[in-house]
Amino acid sequence: MTTRTDVVVIGGGQAGLAAGYHLRRKKLDFVILDAQDTPGGAWQHTWDSLHLFSPAAFSSLPGRPMPARPGQEYPGAGHVVEYLSDYEQRYDLPVHRPVRGRQVRRDGDRLRVETDKGVWSARAVVSATGTWWRPFLPAVPGRNDFTGRQLHTTGYRRPSDFAGRRVVVVGGGNSGAQIAADLAAHEGVDLTWATQRPPRFLADDIDGRALFDAATARRRALDEGRTDGGVASLGDIVAVRPVREARDAGLLRASPMFTRLTAEGIEWADGTRAGADAVIWCTGFRPALSHLAPLGLRGPRGHVPTHGTRAAEEPRLHLLGYGDWTGPASATLIGVGRPAREAAGEIAELLGR
Repeated sequence: MTTRTDVVVIGGGQAGLAAGYHLRRKKLDFVILDAQDTPGGAWQHTWDSLHLFSPAAFSSLPGRPMPARPGQEYPGAGHVVEYLSDYEQRYDLPVHRPVRGRQVRRDGDRLRVETDKGVWSARAVVSATGTWWRPFLPAVPGRNDFTGRQLHTTGYRRPSDFAGRRVVVVGGGNSGAQIAADLAAHEGVDLTWATQRPPRFLADDIDGRALFDAATARRRALDEGRTDGGVASLGDIVAVRPVREARDAGLLRASPMFTRLTAEGIEWADGTRAGADAVIWCTGFRPALSHLAPLGLRGPRGHVPTHGTRAAEEPRLHLLGYGDWTGPASATLIGVGRPAREAAGEIAELLGR
């Protein structure tokens, strides 16, 4: 059976909910398809100690400020899950779960969304599947020879899982620094933190508020033909409290990136070796866009070329929440609201509303 609607939003995390909020304000008929069993998006699957970079008031979706939690300046992942669940209920958003969007195809003047629970026919589609579901693992020589445990950021939960183990954390970004700090503070973990270049910590007073302002300024500069500014000019790592404490205690020292994995551990370019029981790859993500493959829109680096959030070669498709190429800071709670509003506005115009 095929269900017809104006708009199908694929993904029920923060980007999908922000899209739903603005589509509701435009009085459009829509559904949100979420592959997860419960609300909260990828925040349900992060490591236990993860906290936001910004206070609750600066981490909100459109329409409803995130409530603060007493004694907790920077909300934890569990608080975000509660907030997203409440947000979904507060605005009575039509979320269907668990429904996995498998393929989007052109079907005359409509788009056909094929899922594991049936087919939806829509006049427009918003893809909001994010990146968490497509972790990136670099092609390091010997990766298949290593006999220890290998996992990505997505598989890490708590340092106690690695008590008494020799652990290599790979990656000089925020997730690498935070997981390395988490492990460094746990007695009994022998940590090696490997990075491509020496870690660059932002000033201790920089948090998500400043990063959002920098991302917005970067987009404005690009629109004006300038290439200055932006988050990259500030540094790579937000010095959240656990990272700052581990760094200041001398527990967070980075080693150069190794050149290969061996059966028993890692090896650097000069032949020096170190044993390892586990490698945690904090090496980033790619956009989860396999459901859009039938449309033939993928461009460089796996991105779909866009004008704002709208696919350049398919005006009925919008992409939301994948990174700056779909709106400044659009992969963040505070940043996704504006591109979601713009996407809903363009869709309403396309549909003659």
